[in-house]
Amino acid sequence: MSDLRLAKAGTIEIVPSILNADFAHIADEIAEIASAGVGMVHLDVMDGHFVPNITIGPPVIAKLRKCSNLVFDAHLMISEPDRYAQAFIEAGANHITFHIEVPAKHEDLIDSIHDLGATAGICLNPETPVEAIEKIAPLCDMVLVMTVHPGFGGQKFIPEAAKKVTRVREIVGPDIRIQVDGGIDPDTTPTVVSYGADTLVVGNAIFSNPDRVAAINAIRNACPVR
Repeated sequence: MSDLRLAKAGTIEIVPSILNADFAHIADEIAEIASAGVGMVHLDVMDGHFVPNITIGPPVIAKLRKCSNLVFDAHLMISEPDRYAQAFIEAGANHITFHIEVPAKHEDLIDSIHDLGATAGICLNPETPVEAIEKIAPLCDMVLVMTVHPGFGGQKFIPEAAKKVTRVREIVGPDIRIQVDGGIDPDTTPTVVSYGADTLVVGNAIFSNPDRVAAINAIRNACPVR
């Protein structure tokens, strides 16, 4: 694993999600988004069990690691993150987010991720109340609030889910990053940033635009001054 780390909380980060990228040219896609000045890329890991889709595993991440110096933000939408977290970190993931909804020993998993040299995050789905992460969130480096149901890109933004960011910010304070994922584009960006999000996962709004750099800049320019 490289020694790349999350940026300091409070600074706005646009984090492209390669779920919507052209996988036939994935190294070129990552190079193009890097040219826009982003510092992190979001890797959606799905196992076909926790969510009804299957994506990438550690071998793919290991190959991507050889061609990128971006922070690798691995979002484990899988049923057994405690079983596989180490493999993803050894493959090159710098940050591991797992779901509060999985029946893992959450505190032990966070400790294990930290011991392996990565940062740790907890995620909650749209139907999960913020209270579910109230005790675990302060132990993390980042909290991910899903603003769509996980499993597929291109879904419609869920406003009620986004409102949970405000309560999460109250729980974790200013020193832990809050990430949002799902339906983020220039129209929804001002809303989630105003709630307290500082890490914006963007898939379809970037990779549906032939000019990836222009798409990233449009989202960046939509961020309100904080």
